[in-house]
Amino acid sequence: MSEPLLLMLSAAHPATDVRIVAKEGAALAAAGFRLRHLAPRLSGPNSTGPHSTGAVPESLHGVALETFPAPRGWAGRLRGIPALARRAAALRPAVIHAHEPDSWLAALLAARRCGALVVLDVHEHYPSRLDPALPAVLRPLVAPLARAAMRLACRVMAARADAVVLAKDGLAADFASARRSIAVRNYATPVEVTPRLHAAGPPVLLHLGALTASRGALLLPALLARLPGARLRLVGRFTDGSEAEFWDRARALGVAGRIEALGWMEREAALRVAAECDIGLVLFQPGVENHRLALPHKLFDCMLAGLPVIVPDFAEEVCAVVREADCGLAVDVAEVPRIAEAVRVLADPALRAALGARGRQAALRRFGWAAEAARLVRLYRGLLAEAVPATPASAEPVRLSG
Repeated sequence: MSEPLLLMLSAAHPATDVRIVAKEGAALAAAGFRLRHLAPRLSGPNSTGPHSTGAVPESLHGVALETFPAPRGWAGRLRGIPALARRAAALRPAVIHAHEPDSWLAALLAARRCGALVVLDVHEHYPSRLDPALPAVLRPLVAPLARAAMRLACRVMAARADAVVLAKDGLAADFASARRSIAVRNYATPVEVTPRLHAAGPPVLLHLGALTASRGALLLPALLARLPGARLRLVGRFTDGSEAEFWDRARALGVAGRIEALGWMEREAALRVAAECDIGLVLFQPGVENHRLALPHKLFDCMLAGLPVIVPDFAEEVCAVVREADCGLAVDVAEVPRIAEAVRVLADPALRAALGARGRQAALRRFGWAAEAARLVRLYRGLLAEAVPATPASAEPVRLSG
């Protein structure tokens, strides 16, 4: 008899998502579990990575990858929940590990058909996700009601799941009803990379990941204009339609020639680029709850590459990491002069080298992925040890349509 199947279920994340496949999936596969990730087949810039194009491989990091036609928009995702549940149940998994609120509901529906255990993975603060979609004039009145409704939905689904996995400590309050709840944070997975050898000269600034106005991308041309000789490397793609405005600003300020846009890269290649830069920028803008609670992969990737980082002073979990590791500066990232001042402070290569070395050691040890992976593996071993047979005799037949 084959090993029981652990199904990673996504309604929106790409098939090769870093947290789902390269971190959680890889950790469980290395522990001997059989893994499959069922995810939407995305077209355009989201087809194989967060911001890339190309065919989805059959497997990655020991995780089999299977895709289905992606629904269009939120309405399509909501309408697609029953079909997603049928697809998941048809695979007869022992555990369904779901990664968004709509896939949580699909997992709970699928479990009624096939008897699977259900694990909810909480990547971000979902009650506030609806805020930007609301008309600005109605937001003060409607947003609290929308948040309350989403919090209730989180609590109800958590109470019906077998476990909840939290990507950040600050997300726990809305899932207090869970039978089991553990934190599995997006800490650094080790990658062989020679860290930056810092030297004198104008700094090379680095922005990793998705580029959007809310992540500070439109501030970058003005930042370069205040830093004669400094250069900027962008590893990632614009995902909010602001790219044209970015380049218009860069050309107007005369800094476009100092910007190198490299597009999306696989993580190993991105880290090699990072190790050729001097300062990592994390510029999440204020006013977004998920930015306050952020704990992004790029923070730890910059630390692994030996770069000091400049981070938002309001981002609680990011600041806690940077303070403990003593590997960078926390500033008001809504103000370009404050960011520029931080870059000037880091002009000293000896200071950059000291901060970068401390950050790298922290990423390899205190904020390394190994302890998070071990906690996730223990959860699964405990769940499966306590589980009743995954397919009860009374389970209704599974019919897959569409």
